[in-house]
Amino acid sequence: MNYATDNDIGNSETARAKKTKTASRTARRVYALDAETQRRQRGAERQAKVSTCGDATDGFLKVSFLPRLQENKTVQACQDISKMENDFYSSLDSLAEHYHIVPMPTRYFEYPYNMALAVWDLEEKLKKSVRNFSELRLLQDSHRTYLLSEEKFNTGTTLYYIPIEPIYQMFRKPKHKQNAHLLLSVCSYLYHSADVPYFRQQGSYLYWLYEMHREWTEEEQDREENERYIREFDKAEFIGDCMGQKFFSPMNLNFFEKRLNGFKSRDAFDKQCLDIGKKAFAIYTDYPNESIFRNAPMNNRDEDEETENESIGMEKYISFISDTKGWLYESIEESINNEFNEYGTMDEPTILKCFDGSELTENSLDFESLLFALLDDMCALLYNYKYQENE
Repeated sequence: MNYATDNDIGNSETARAKKTKTASRTARRVYALDAETQRRQRGAERQAKVSTCGDATDGFLKVSFLPRLQENKTVQACQDISKMENDFYSSLDSLAEHYHIVPMPTRYFEYPYNMALAVWDLEEKLKKSVRNFSELRLLQDSHRTYLLSEEKFNTGTTLYYIPIEPIYQMFRKPKHKQNAHLLLSVCSYLYHSADVPYFRQQGSYLYWLYEMHREWTEEEQDREENERYIREFDKAEFIGDCMGQKFFSPMNLNFFEKRLNGFKSRDAFDKQCLDIGKKAFAIYTDYPNESIFRNAPMNNRDEDEETENESIGMEKYISFISDTKGWLYESIEESINNEFNEYGTMDEPTILKCFDGSELTENSLDFESLLFALLDDMCALLYNYKYQENE
């Protein structure tokens, strides 16, 4: 495992996120995008209506509830239908075995109703039995016809920004030092193993946003509040560098279990911290080398402007951040909303399984389900801690 050094703070040459042109509105718990940033509807062109390549037969298969074939017009062509059906049912058998489902017997129906009905049946059963099932596609290349399933973890258009200033404040309060040390181990795990970006690393999305907003603020020479605003940037950088050096130390992982076992729970806040520590340590134990980006969509994005505007990368909505309150965050939040509203979709952890005869791996989104729940808990805990301390 390659651990970051103190020099990583503000000086890393390796970017965890690509720069974009400009910077979502936050909720109280975890930080959700505006409704406008919800995914756009898919294009108007959908899968072709089921039709026969010869004379249509009467029967219940003509009624409106019938499913549609995947958007692939070559499937409707009447070329080598026998091979197409054999390929399809071979793929179907492989998919059914992989997901442990029993498909409806449809072979005896006439083409293409048999395949259409089979796809519809599979989709309905996968929705009920596969936790993160998203979509089933019927595809055809120059060699064969096959099924492809897509599993996707729904992040709920949420900003998973973990504020580190509350932990900094915990270190300054004797009664919360044990909480700070335990959460420090959690954050070290998230940084070192899960690869959550840190806002003081050059090349990270939030580093660029902080720098851009500082430049804008410094240019406002006539604003009366300018000096106070600059102090907010100075504070964010100071706390970020200070806590960054703590996060980056691998000793926090070495002491993780010891801190967990020695933790004394005295009140509801302690119990929350302990529960988060246990969840994080369990994930770290079961998935010691898994990155939160391990199943990020690989879109082969180019560096050109057109391609970069297609979707919001995961590295943009997952990160450590200085704080999620105050003028500085509100300013950054506004830029994030403005940028994200220009996108049509968000990248989310996705697994594609191709049932074309090639060997399948037992990939799942179990790790992502656990980790995003942990991030949710961390964001809520740290937001509410800061709120309570300000009362």
